[in-house]
Amino acid sequence: MAHISAAERRPQLIKAAIDLMTRKGVAAASTRAVAAELGVAQMTVHYVFGSKQELYRAVLEQLSQEVMDGVRKAPAPDARFEDAVATMARALWRNVRKDPLSHLVVTELSILALRDPNLRETITGHFYGMGQVASVLIEETAERTGQHLAQSPDAVARFFLAGFDGLTMQRLSVPDDEAEEVCLNHLIASTVALATGGSRSAPSLAGS
Repeated sequence: MAHISAAERRPQLIKAAIDLMTRKGVAAASTRAVAAELGVAQMTVHYVFGSKQELYRAVLEQLSQEVMDGVRKAPAPDARFEDAVATMARALWRNVRKDPLSHLVVTELSILALRDPNLRETITGHFYGMGQVASVLIEETAERTGQHLAQSPDAVARFFLAGFDGLTMQRLSVPDDEAEEVCLNHLIASTVALATGGSRSAPSLAGS
C-alpha cells in the first residue's frame, strides 16, 4: 500500500471529523472514532495532529474558512457602505440556512471549549480569527466606498458578530423565517448606524 504523507492525510481527517460531528455531534468525535470514520489506525490521527485539541482546532479553522470564503465571494456593491454591509451579512445568513449543521458543530465546540481548559485556547483563537476577518472586511469596505467610520472596525465587527451569533442560535433552536428576516434587517441597520455614527434604516435587497 502506498504511503500517504501527513500533509495528505490532514484534510482527509478534518473532513472525516466534520462529517462525524455533523451526524453524531462533537462528543462522538474521539480520535478513535474519527480514525474509524476514515478507515485508518487511531495512531494516524495522533501522528498528524498530535492531540484531539489540535484536531478540533483544525475543524474550527476549516469551518470558519468556508464561511468567510463565501462572504468574500459575495458580490459587494461599491456605491454605498450600507449596501455592501448588507450584501456580506446576507451572504453569511445564506450559509447558515444552507448548512445549519456546520454551525451547530461550531456551537457545540464553543460550549465544550468553555468548560475544558485544554480547548479554551482553541475557541478563543476561533472567535479572535473571525473577528479579525470581519474587521478587515469592514475596514476595506469603508475605504472602497469612501465611508468614514465613527467606530473602530474591531468594535463594529464585534457588535455585528455578537448579534449574528445570537440570530444563528435562534435559527438552530426555533427557526422562524419571517422573524429572522426582520431581525437580520435590524442587525444590518444597527451595524451600519454604529459604523457611520448615524441612524439608518435597513437596506432592502432583492434575492435575500
